[in-house]
Amino acid sequence: MNPTDPLDYKRALPTIRLLTRCFQAFERLSNANVRKFGLTGPQFDILATLGNTDGMTFRELGERTLITKGTLTGVVDRLEARGLVGRCAHESDGRSTRVRLTACGQALFEQVFPQQLAHCSSAFDAHGCEELAELNERLARLLHSLENFGGSQSAAANNGENDD
Repeated sequence: MNPTDPLDYKRALPTIRLLTRCFQAFERLSNANVRKFGLTGPQFDILATLGNTDGMTFRELGERTLITKGTLTGVVDRLEARGLVGRCAHESDGRSTRVRLTACGQALFEQVFPQQLAHCSSAFDAHGCEELAELNERLARLLHSLENFGGSQSAAANNGENDD
C-alpha cells in the first residue's frame, strides 16, 4: 500500500499510541500534584480556566477545558459546594448561567496555579526552546487536521456536545 494512502491506518497507529501515552503520562504528572491541594484534575482545570477572569458560561467552560459536558456540571457542583465557585445569571443572556471563582476560589487559584505550572513545566526542561517550538508547530498542524477532519460534521458534533 502507498504510504500516503489515507486508508493506510497502520502508518498513523504509532503516532496515535504516542499521543495517547503522552497525554496519560502528563495527566498522571499533573493530577499527582493537584491532589496535594485537595483537587482533582478536572477541578483544577476549571479553577485554572476561570482564574483571573470574570467568569464563563458552561458552554465556554466546555470549549476551554478538557471536561465533557456530562462531567462538567458535577465538577462545578462539587467546587460550588466547597465555596470555590459560584453561579450567577448571565448579564446579557437570561438563559445562560455564568460560573465565577469566589474570593476563596481565586485565592486557591493564585496559590496552586503557579506551583502547578512550575511542576508540570519541569518535565520539559530536557528540551530546548527550539525543539519545543518545532513540536508546538507540528502539534498545532495535527490539531488543525484533526479538528477539520470530517468538515462540518465534526464542528456540529463539538457544538452540540458543549451546549449549556
